[in-house]
Amino acid sequence: MAQQNKGFIARMLEGKERSEEYARSTLPTNRWQLFWDIFKGNFGKIVKSNLLILVFFIPMLAVIFIGSLIGQTNSVIYPFGAGLSIGYPATPDIQGLSEMLILQSEFMTLLGVVVTSFIAAVGLAGGMYVVRNMVWTEGIFVANDFWKGVKLNYKNALQTALFFSLVFMIGKTLINSANLSLVTPNLADWQRVWMTISIVFSYTMIVFSAMMSFWMIALGVNYVQGFWVMFKNSALLAIGSFPQTLFFGVIALLPFALFLINDTFMLMISLIIVILFGFTWALLVWLDFAQWLFDKYINPKLEGAKVGRGIYNKDGTSPQMESQAQVEYQRALLASGRSQLVARPIKPIDDSLQVYELPKAFTREDLKRLRESKQNIIEDTESYAEEHKNDLRYVEYNKQFDERERAIQDDDKNKKKKRKPPKMLGE
Repeated sequence: MAQQNKGFIARMLEGKERSEEYARSTLPTNRWQLFWDIFKGNFGKIVKSNLLILVFFIPMLAVIFIGSLIGQTNSVIYPFGAGLSIGYPATPDIQGLSEMLILQSEFMTLLGVVVTSFIAAVGLAGGMYVVRNMVWTEGIFVANDFWKGVKLNYKNALQTALFFSLVFMIGKTLINSANLSLVTPNLADWQRVWMTISIVFSYTMIVFSAMMSFWMIALGVNYVQGFWVMFKNSALLAIGSFPQTLFFGVIALLPFALFLINDTFMLMISLIIVILFGFTWALLVWLDFAQWLFDKYINPKLEGAKVGRGIYNKDGTSPQMESQAQVEYQRALLASGRSQLVARPIKPIDDSLQVYELPKAFTREDLKRLRESKQNIIEDTESYAEEHKNDLRYVEYNKQFDERERAIQDDDKNKKKKRKPPKMLGE
């Protein structure tokens, strides 16, 4: 009983935080929980990261804004709604002029987007590295990690930005050219069908290139790959996970989609959202989903790749899940030595068995009862330990130390082998 009291007091002092089971159980159990944990618990860092990304997207956003102003100005200056033989003076035939102006202005705008991609890629590279570390539940220092991400990922980010901006420019130019051709007089029916097919194909190409770009971001920040390998893999992932890619792509771009609502109040709300966390939201949604897919199909097949970063599996079937914080915890745990409070089952204190109290005037029979009560407690404790010795929490805890001891023994054997002098030729 005294030993049990001692164990109870030690357990109270040591706390359950020493247990690996407790440390893992504080983590989310799925990617949805992880997403909301990150969004709520790191909102300040999300805003800081978003502002850093936004700074480098300002030139691209300025080009897009100027392009939209040019389009609005053209619609005001040119009398596209006139020429209806009503009133004076008569307006000359301007059929196709609107489409021509759209073709010219949007081509110049999209060309400016391609050029400013070199600057925007800086923000994209830093932002996707910071968010990737959030998804991996690494410790985040926003400014430091942002610039580290720029050094590591700028090339991949630039390739992705140029790929999508070029495809978007080509596709939108083809769409505008087809619209211009469709308003041309005396166009044959087969030509109209061909132009309509061209428009549909161009939109499809733009959407698919956007899906590929999302995967190029995820692959570029998680794996070391050349451009063509990354391009091929992103295409395969976009096709293989088409419904999920489309769904999470829409969710990721939701803050920007709010700009499509033609309302002044909603425009202000959308602007505030994009400034605060729009870009980081998109990266967080996408990289969290991408990590789920990588864990399911890719990481288990790659040597050295960790599965389930930041996620706690209640069944304990994912011993490879180790964020940097968990690695440090494991090292500290092993260095402190095996704790008998965690390594073996200890029955909780209850009132089911008690030590027999000797009366002031006791007999030999009372002493016998005292010994029996102590023996019953010992047997009950051993029975509880035997019954629960194969519980997962104890097996996993002891496994770490057993593996370390085997590694030390193997290392000693290897050292002895190395000390053995080599055989001489002819022996």
